[in-house]
Amino acid sequence: MNQEQRMQQESRAIWATVICFLAGTGIGTAVLWGNPRPIAGDGSVSLPVALVAGVVAAASFVVSTFLNRRGEHASMPRWQTIISASSAVALTIAFAGVTALGVLLASEVLGVGLQGVVLPALGGGIVTGVASAVAGRLTFGAGIGLHTADLAALLFSYLMIGTLFAMLTAADPRWWETNFSQLGIGVGAWVFNGTLVVAGILTATVGAYIGRDLHRILGDAALGRIVWVVVLWTATGVALAGVGLFPQEDIVVLHNIAAVSTLVLFVAAGVLTTTVMPGPPRPLLLTTVGVALLLVIAFVGADSLDLYSITVLEAIVIGLGLLWLTTLVRVLAVLTPDVARPSARESLLHG
Repeated sequence: MNQEQRMQQESRAIWATVICFLAGTGIGTAVLWGNPRPIAGDGSVSLPVALVAGVVAAASFVVSTFLNRRGEHASMPRWQTIISASSAVALTIAFAGVTALGVLLASEVLGVGLQGVVLPALGGGIVTGVASAVAGRLTFGAGIGLHTADLAALLFSYLMIGTLFAMLTAADPRWWETNFSQLGIGVGAWVFNGTLVVAGILTATVGAYIGRDLHRILGDAALGRIVWVVVLWTATGVALAGVGLFPQEDIVVLHNIAAVSTLVLFVAAGVLTTTVMPGPPRPLLLTTVGVALLLVIAFVGADSLDLYSITVLEAIVIGLGLLWLTTLVRVLAVLTPDVARPSARESLLHG
């Protein structure tokens, strides 16, 4: 891509930001029309602002993808186009969810620091416009070019934002004495459970992008193995979404099965990905050994030494898992050519 093309993309991104601001402000003002509202809490501006900003951010990503990648599928077989389009749909949902939860979390924090502040319809509309502009600019950029490492960072950020918001709105302030699943119980359960569902979609999408990267590196000869890599990551995402779809207070058995399956499938997907990719590279091996040792130490500290609760152990396991995934996709980024690689096979399953 030459300098002129990059400048054209930047110009488009600026116009997209302006349009997102105007759209967010107009829609937000109309939705919030009436009496002034507080920043957070019941009857506040937070939920309408979050919904409008989420929709605008998703629309910005769709438009950007259409403008910047519409010719990418021309030489691809049908199955490859379907996978790419499905990933784009999943990302549209994820960007809407990340934006909405980010706005809700910011509203809760501002509500504590700005107690007593109320916003009229136009003021709330301008806030909506600012949130829409920031999110729209970021998602427009994602439509121009998105790498697997970006998705892993998005997954990490989304889980952090969703969990923090769930903590702030938890029905039981002492939920941490049991485990993270307690955040999915009570009046505000939709926050944590919804976070897990969208995180599951993101995990499956990360798997699809890992498959794309492996295909760019290894070509059609490795498609048989790459398919199983994508299948395992997709299954991991489905299991993670199942943790949110089957809350502990409603269906304990299915909730526990989904939680255990997520862990097992994550390990299986990671092992298979490592064996399929070239190498495996030294940084990934070092990270794998380090994470494994830290996991052993963490389990001993929780079980044998009773140093911390199950909730802390869960946080350590999730954090180390995301650390390993981040290393995996960053190593893949080093190995992967930055150009699309259309497959010469008309069928995914038959060469």
